[in-house]
Amino acid sequence: MSANLLLQYAVIALLVAASLWTALRKLAPKTTARMQAAIAALLLRPQRGAFAQRVGRWLQPKGATGDCGDGCGTCGTCGPSDVPAEKTVTFHPPRR
Repeated sequence: MSANLLLQYAVIALLVAASLWTALRKLAPKTTARMQAAIAALLLRPQRGAFAQRVGRWLQPKGATGDCGDGCGTCGTCGPSDVPAEKTVTFHPPRR
């Protein structure tokens, strides 16, 4: 296997992993936050080096602050209250 082919496979694997992580973040945000916290906890152990601890602090997910700006959605009061919960969809015949 040539070096160019190996580099090509590595780039493709990196792109697939990044797109998988993005899809998981959109579809399962709580699960990915737990995975991210677990990886950060492994890197933040005292016996790890300074670089690993810096990466662990960077990976550590942000906690909910309790204000409406963090988007946690646990209380159900965030967002405007005058927006109706349901919207009616009306279909019109095509114009001639």
